[in-house]
Amino acid sequence: MSFKLAAFARPEAPAFLVLFTLDTLARAMIMTVVPLQAYAVLGNAQQVSVLYFVAGTIGLCGSLSVPYLVTRIHRRGTFTLAFVGWIVAMALLSQPYAWALFTGLALQLFAGAAVTICLNLYVLDNVPQARLTRFEPMRMFLAGIGWITGPVAGVYLSTRLASWAPFLLSAGFFLAMYVYFRWLRVPRARSNPSASRPQANPVNFVRRFFQQPRLALAWILSVGRSAWWNAFYIYTPIFAVASGLGEEAGGLISSFGSLGLFTVTFWGWVGRRKGIRWLLVFGYAVTGLISILVGILMSSPLIGAVLLVVSAFGASITDGPGNVPFLRSVRPHERAAMTSVYSTYREMSRLSMPGIYSLILLIFPLPAVFVASGSMMLGLAGLSRYIPRRFGLDRGR
Repeated sequence: MSFKLAAFARPEAPAFLVLFTLDTLARAMIMTVVPLQAYAVLGNAQQVSVLYFVAGTIGLCGSLSVPYLVTRIHRRGTFTLAFVGWIVAMALLSQPYAWALFTGLALQLFAGAAVTICLNLYVLDNVPQARLTRFEPMRMFLAGIGWITGPVAGVYLSTRLASWAPFLLSAGFFLAMYVYFRWLRVPRARSNPSASRPQANPVNFVRRFFQQPRLALAWILSVGRSAWWNAFYIYTPIFAVASGLGEEAGGLISSFGSLGLFTVTFWGWVGRRKGIRWLLVFGYAVTGLISILVGILMSSPLIGAVLLVVSAFGASITDGPGNVPFLRSVRPHERAAMTSVYSTYREMSRLSMPGIYSLILLIFPLPAVFVASGSMMLGLAGLSRYIPRRFGLDRGR
């Protein structure tokens, strides 16, 4: 995928890659800082899980309201609302109080979901479907810049400069994304005479989404993949602190694990040649097995840290195809409603993961979290066998 400089001044694939990258940088900068701050304020991993569960519930409800917002104030208005929400969330999260953590986290989850939905809708309108199998791996590759630098930079700024520094920088990235988006003058949604307007009641399009098996499968796989990464970024820094490795070690482990995202273009190329079904089966299975080993061997901190990094490289294989299973399955006249439901996979992963793990941690120690996440990934490897063989293949093959 080669780009000319002029392409970055138009609402085309290169410009959307920049927008997604800035969004990722904003998220990654606080990804390890927030759980560490919550761990310091609340005192244990179980309470941190409860915090993420409650905030995730509110974030999920907010995500399902985005189609209604798009209908009322259009995509640009929703994008602007999300931008304001993110800035306020960063101000709240920078405060060392439980109420500020809860409110800021819930608002951050809503703002992030709204931006993701709007950007995906713009991509579907402005990037040809034939280029999506190249666009998605490149998007994930560039996301690697954020996930590699963000976790360690955020912890470093928080411990060496000021506790509010990573939140200020995150707000700066979000501001840059919003200014660039406005400068691009992205056109409004394309009119489609067969399109149905998103309905005010989200239950209707949620039901329609899960009546389509391929969409449901794409959503389940994305929930699992996102849940694994959420567990990695939340519990890895907690493991580092609890085992005596320290906060900065937690940021380093998270950043080294994110190096695997630089391999997604290779895995995307493999998927275009061989199809993404076997690639996802392999990626989920490898990640699951190594994650279980992490839980078993975590009593040795250094071994646990190395295995965490290796398991993250395995998870990066599943990131290669990205959102291709959904993008290849959604019908053009249902894009707005179905994209809003599909995008809830982030919030659902943030809801289900800490909810389940908060119960596990009531009985078992921290390593059980990684055993549970590994078992989940093995189950998703089995489900990946139902992806159509042709998905992800170059059309010329």
